Amino acid sequence: MPIARRNPRRSSIDIWPGFVDALAQLLMVIIFILLVFTAGQFYLSAALSGRDQALHKLQQQVDQLADLLSLERHSNTDLRLGATQLTAQLKSAQAERDRLTARVAELNAEAKETAAQTKQTTGQLAAEKQISAGALTEVDRLNAQIAALRQQLSAIAAALDISSSKVKTQQDQIADLGKKLNIALASKVEELAHYRSEFFGRLREILGNRPDIRISGDRFVFQSEVLFAPGSADLSDAAKKELNPVITALKQIAAEIPPDIKWVLLVNGHTDHRPIDTPQFQSNWELSTARALSVVRYAISQGIPADRLAAAGFADTQPIDTGDTADAYSRNRRIELKLTEH
Repeated sequence: MPIARRNPRRSSIDIWPGFVDALAQLLMVIIFILLVFTAGQFYLSAALSGRDQALHKLQQQVDQLADLLSLERHSNTDLRLGATQLTAQLKSAQAERDRLTARVAELNAEAKETAAQTKQTTGQLAAEKQISAGALTEVDRLNAQIAALRQQLSAIAAALDISSSKVKTQQDQIADLGKKLNIALASKVEELAHYRSEFFGRLREILGNRPDIRISGDRFVFQSEVLFAPGSADLSDAAKKELNPVITALKQIAAEIPPDIKWVLLVNGHTDHRPIDTPQFQSNWELSTARALSVVRYAISQGIPADRLAAAGFADTQPIDTGDTADAYSRNRRIELKLTEH
């Protein structure tokens, strides 16, 4: 079936109302959207305005908190400084407390010691009071004795005045006796010197000029080799023969010396300076003394009274020759006999 043709004019009239409706509807949508946007903008502005206020309040709170935090920091710093100072003060106070505690202990000890000393001093004072009381009594007794002694001294002084002339006379007599005694002693000494000279003179005649037996001043000297073997203090038979003439001469002179002349024959032993150390003699002192004693014992055995003999050892302390030769050693090893008073 054939399709009918539409009228173009009628078609254009029919589109326009729909277009208008569409525009109207679009306009209404746009208006609605604008209203919604306006309302949203209003609400959004209100919300943003509240948020700004809230943010402003929050900012103020933050600022306040910042101020408070700054104040707290300053406060903390001050507190830390204060704590440091307090810690130092505490340490110082503790050290001072320890020092004071030690001082208190020292003071307590000193107090105890002082108390003990005070107690001791109190006891001493009490004892001293008793001693003082006794001393006063003793002083009174001594004063009485002194008074009695003064009376006795007065009596003695009177007696001395009476006997002063007698004392002077006796002093003159004593002085005279002293002079006479000195004269008598000098006479005895001269007499002993005479007998000593006679003794040495007879020995010279008996012994002759032997180099090993000589007279030196007031001494008669034997070389040790004449009487003793080296390092020995025993007299051999040959040595005794050498001593016999001396002992015989001494006996003769002793018989002539008056009993009131006190004399003694000294026998002195000497060695050289070379040391000796043997089981029998530990030094030259023992050797020189033993040799002198051997001569004395032999003289006593031959009849010389023991109270007229004396022995001494001098070791090497009195050398007559300071050389270091064999001759010097020989001269220093000797036995000396000396007739003297005692």
